Amino acid sequence: MAGEERARHWRHPGLPDVDLLRARYVRKTFVRHTHESFVIAGITGGVEAFHHHGRVERAGPGALALINPGEVHTGHAGVPEGWAYSVIYPGADVVAAVAAETTAIRGSARFATSVADDPQSVRLVTEVLRAAEAHNALAADTMMRRVIARLLRDHGGTMAAREPLTAGARNAQRARELLEARLADPPPLAELAAALDTSPFSLLRAFRELYGMPPHTWLTDARVRRARRLLDAGTAPAEAAVAVGFTDQPHLNRHFTRIVGVPPGAYRRERNNVQDGPQGAA
Repeated sequence: MAGEERARHWRHPGLPDVDLLRARYVRKTFVRHTHESFVIAGITGGVEAFHHHGRVERAGPGALALINPGEVHTGHAGVPEGWAYSVIYPGADVVAAVAAETTAIRGSARFATSVADDPQSVRLVTEVLRAAEAHNALAADTMMRRVIARLLRDHGGTMAAREPLTAGARNAQRARELLEARLADPPPLAELAAALDTSPFSLLRAFRELYGMPPHTWLTDARVRRARRLLDAGTAPAEAAVAVGFTDQPHLNRHFTRIVGVPPGAYRRERNNVQDGPQGAA
């Protein structure tokens, strides 16, 4: 693989609730984070390595990395030359609709594997992005639904039923709600624990067990998610940074790029292009 790092993260108006990413990374490292959508990443060159479910997974050419909503994961190069991939991020409602129409899955659909060796699906994912770039919404939507149906058929399952929450898990859940309400002005860990009538280390352990990351890491992830919604609505990056609790725009830039894969300015420009509408869309 030759060339410098490059990435485009965008949406097509004919694919609502679906993000698209085409990228080639070498030095890029994605920190621990989650997505509200599914992740279907088709590797077209090199190797991507990522922590997921307590182990390091590796996906090379012809393989897909599959992540369910809310699952904590990372991402980095698995070989010196890095990796290239095409990624679609369908919302949960999109996947649920495909599952209801094409599978026998009942309940909330999920991917049951993290890496799938499936060159045909990788080709379909790549074609989704090519069709979107060519403003061919009909082809993009068709191939996206085909690949989701194929992956659910071969690698799909149902989300496990939730077990009753322990007292510690209930505290972690309440802590998350408090942090959500105070993204721009979060309390220290000791104050947060006192508000829940528990100890700091007990809360830290329970939070990490339930959400896969400590509260301060979760807070950064949540701030970036909120910033994305503001950017989607047309807010300038500098204003979004302050609104979600980052010190300034460079602070937002650093964390946003390490989670989303592109800077907030580039992300917002693509959103503006979608709002303006493509010329000659099919």
